[in-house]
Amino acid sequence: MKDEFDAVVVGGGPCGSFSAFTMARHGMNVAVCEEHREIGVPTHCAGHLSLSGLTRLDLHLPSSIVENMFKRAVLYSPNGNELSVGSDSPATCVVNRGLFDKYLSDLAKKAGAQYLLESRAESFVTDSGFIRGIAIRKREAKQTLTSNLVVDAEGCSSALLRRTGLQTLDRSMIVNAVQTEVDRIDNVDINNVELYLGRKYAPGFFAWIIPKRDDSAKIGLATNVGNPREYLYRFTQKHPVASKKLRKSKITSLCYHPISLGGAIPKTYSNGLLTAGDAASQVKATTGGGIIFGLLCSKIAGKVAYEALQSHDFSEVFLSRYQSKWKRQIGFDLAVMRQIRKWLNRLSDDRIDRIIELCAKSGIDTVLEDVGDLDFQGTSLIRMIRRPLTLVVALYFAFSAFVSST
Repeated sequence: MKDEFDAVVVGGGPCGSFSAFTMARHGMNVAVCEEHREIGVPTHCAGHLSLSGLTRLDLHLPSSIVENMFKRAVLYSPNGNELSVGSDSPATCVVNRGLFDKYLSDLAKKAGAQYLLESRAESFVTDSGFIRGIAIRKREAKQTLTSNLVVDAEGCSSALLRRTGLQTLDRSMIVNAVQTEVDRIDNVDINNVELYLGRKYAPGFFAWIIPKRDDSAKIGLATNVGNPREYLYRFTQKHPVASKKLRKSKITSLCYHPISLGGAIPKTYSNGLLTAGDAASQVKATTGGGIIFGLLCSKIAGKVAYEALQSHDFSEVFLSRYQSKWKRQIGFDLAVMRQIRKWLNRLSDDRIDRIIELCAKSGIDTVLEDVGDLDFQGTSLIRMIRRPLTLVVALYFAFSAFVSST
């Protein structure tokens, strides 16, 4: 295999594959380096996505990938109060993350991208202040891939990005998540996603139950303190509501992953470099969802890379248009959601209980009919600012389209 490319992508996850697909579709010669031996393995999150986001990306998923679709979300407050919100038609879906990742990589391969599996990116190749490729290791062999541009979609680790001098994601705003699958659940409506708040079970975030059509489910939580596995045990065994629904459940899989809630990094470009997805912390701070926004940014990165190739200009001055473009689309929403996350983290369990109780008494379903896009929560919040239930509705943004994958 030759080692010269128009662009090299680090990471074969959704964002890496979607940027590769965008570039390859424009005729660019692209290589994708993935450290694991198989795309989509291991899985890292639940894969709960908004249907509007998939439509915006023009992604029409095969039915075999979609595990369920949801009309409503049921929220449980720390003291067990229940609030149900939603609509008459499906708003979100849960996908098989392994198959979803493979679907995106297949799109990229069909467009002409090459995949190098079991290939760990060890360092950037630099020359005269420009990134000109990457050095990879495959088993014991080393190889240098030269390119005009590198798209860093390595994920939350940001191992390569830290070496560039660019500011990386805010480590103080990372929560640690544990995701499991169970073989059965009791008394859970398969049309509803369930969310559980409370410092006792998921401090700094929340826990979830996402049912699939076959009566199995994805469950998990994230926390900013302690061991998420210990909190998961407490949630499944001792939560007054969830433990009853999971009393006959057997865990069939288990994985861990960090989620960055600190908002996007300040600078997502440099000479010969673009950064997208979790590495850039383009993640909704309210819900931890990173796939839809990450794919939007990855698509922009792919288009800007093509424009750079056409202009023979890979300088950071030219590549800065990437950040300008993604900020125009999601920058405001990311900033608003970061502030909402900080507000939520300051709420005591008693305060959350009172807010949920107020929501339940106030006919909030009617208000939420006009919320707008589940992904663009900041923009939706501004549209609702004149409503008297604005403070209450803000809580909604903490769980609408929640767990939509990082």
